[in-house]
Amino acid sequence: MTEQQLPVWADPSVSPADLDDQGVSRRGLLRRAGLFGAAFALGGAAAPAVAATGRGYGGEDPCLAYLVGDHHIHSVYSHDAKYTFSQQARAAARYGLDWMVFNEHSNFGHASYGAALEHREIVRARAENPRQLIFQGLEWYIPAAEHCTVFAAPGPHETDLLTRFELAYDGKLLGYTEGSAGAADTARNEAHAVKAIEWLAEQRRTGYVDDVLVLANHPLRLGIDSPHEMRNWRDAAPEIMIGMEGAPGAQGAAIPGRRGSTSVRGEYENKPSAQSYAGYPADAYVTYGGFDWATATVGGLWDSMLAEGRLFSVTTNSDNHRTVFDTWKNGDWPAGQNFDNTGRLPDPVNTDTPQPGSDFWPGQFSRTHVGVTRYGYRAVMTGLREGRVWVDHGHLLDGLEVRLRREHGSGRGVTLGGRLRVRRGEKLTLEITVTSASRPNPQGILPRLAHVDVIRGAVRGPVSDRDAWKAPDTEVAWSKDVSGRKGTYTLRVPVTVGAESFYVRLRGSDGNRHGAGYLGASVDPHGPIPHAPGDGDPWADTWFYSNPIFVDVVR
Repeated sequence: MTEQQLPVWADPSVSPADLDDQGVSRRGLLRRAGLFGAAFALGGAAAPAVAATGRGYGGEDPCLAYLVGDHHIHSVYSHDAKYTFSQQARAAARYGLDWMVFNEHSNFGHASYGAALEHREIVRARAENPRQLIFQGLEWYIPAAEHCTVFAAPGPHETDLLTRFELAYDGKLLGYTEGSAGAADTARNEAHAVKAIEWLAEQRRTGYVDDVLVLANHPLRLGIDSPHEMRNWRDAAPEIMIGMEGAPGAQGAAIPGRRGSTSVRGEYENKPSAQSYAGYPADAYVTYGGFDWATATVGGLWDSMLAEGRLFSVTTNSDNHRTVFDTWKNGDWPAGQNFDNTGRLPDPVNTDTPQPGSDFWPGQFSRTHVGVTRYGYRAVMTGLREGRVWVDHGHLLDGLEVRLRREHGSGRGVTLGGRLRVRRGEKLTLEITVTSASRPNPQGILPRLAHVDVIRGAVRGPVSDRDAWKAPDTEVAWSKDVSGRKGTYTLRVPVTVGAESFYVRLRGSDGNRHGAGYLGASVDPHGPIPHAPGDGDPWADTWFYSNPIFVDVVR
């Protein structure tokens, strides 16, 4: 593989005069982290992953740079998408992505033809665009459940891993998913999903691939990812199954006048089916500030998993199939050809007329920021695994740095995804450094952060009811109005330590749309709320979320 080059904002040979405002801002963040130049060396091996002990990942806070990416992008190698691989890669570069995953839908045509064809394009693109980190992945139809992103580190077996996995474990190909003949055999299908994740972990353990990761996609869109299934996937290989989309793609689905009066951001427009988990309320099937109910509900499903004391990350992405206001349409099939016998759609054709679409280009609206110590593929995967992740919509922030440290003591403390061991009564300080947006976003809006919230939850250990989706001791513990603050500033929040272990995580928004959280104002007094159907302009309701930091209280 061609040697990677630093992105222009991180490359000392590129003059500051040749950077845009965002590049200048990102370079400043990199310098402040002490990683500019040789310190952000290429190709270095990432730190080895911590063994899967069930206690999570992370540790002493290193100096981090944050790379921006998207793990859910489709091209003509997906049966229901539209754009060529190069169209998507160019768009990702235009909107400032450092890394991206092409995770095409599983299909017999994809397994037989498309995966290998796309891999050739990816290899060429890696050589022609060495400043981009381009992963090949698969959108796995989980037996008995929804979809997942599966992707591997570049190497000689990355494509073979995906196609072997697809043929042996994909629920759609096996007839084990909703709408298939075998969907009713729930016990068999759920067990097969666990075996699939265990198989991926074995390929990593034996060195067949350097690394592989799995993330659940749009988990509450259909309500068929039950709490116990998500826990089962995580427990099967927590170093592989690391989290879920906190916010789905299709964020442009409810732009007024586009898709209709019933449209919802994320295309979360479904009702419970025979395969849906009966314990989810009807309100779980819509998005809140564009985020999945499982993430957006303080004290909800995500918090119930974190309250076990185990890391489970959230991400956001484009899920780009068809971009809003785009003028391209699918090309016509030549006689005798179809997806099953080619593994690839015909190239799209420009019509000069806006076509139907719900999505944004990669990086245009949704961004996942991953903390790394070096630039490279393995570094991104390590950052994801260790939970050094925060996400935003609408380019709400340029930067976010979080550190929890002892008020008096040595050491830098811990950052997102990390753990801090303390004694009861110790005094801690949560330091939140915000770098506000430095330029208008792709919609022409200069975003302004209105508030920062600290959410705190008790850690009680494994649950007895694996379908539990509430964490009754989680709430918004602190909130700060930051309206009008610009540039880079640090908020310092005192954190008390009682007898019980706990975690903290962050959230904030542009302040445009708030209401009492799903579990009540006493838990979340000004949280995200659903928009009126058909009236969900995403640019007018943007949020950021961070992964948690855990605090283990010892006696």
